[in-house]
Amino acid sequence: MNKTKYLYLNSRDEFFRVDITKIVYFESDGNYTNIILNNKIKTTISMNLAQMQDILNENLKDRAGMFARIGKRHIVNLTYVYQIAILRQKLVMSDGENFEYQINVSKEALKKLRDMYLLGLSKHSS
Repeated sequence: MNKTKYLYLNSRDEFFRVDITKIVYFESDGNYTNIILNNKIKTTISMNLAQMQDILNENLKDRAGMFARIGKRHIVNLTYVYQIAILRQKLVMSDGENFEYQINVSKEALKKLRDMYLLGLSKHSS
């Protein structure tokens, strides 16, 4: 079952239909959320990050696990995490070929993200 899953976002003035595999990350901008896609399109929707997180959980159900809240300002697509640089407070998001985004994230949030990966890896190797 490799059916493409779309996220449907509706605001008063706009409607978006977004392929979830193309979403690299969401970034909070006050009462707005920027959606950054792997083709470098950036869209802004009038809802805050907490509302976006609720919509992801409601609409994507089990597939919502591909996204993780990182700190106060970001929700990232875990399939695009390329590098976690804790000391430089940078998260590099990339598909390894076509795009690279560098996001400033707190050390604490990056440590949690790294530990989530390490915990997942240790579960798979035992």
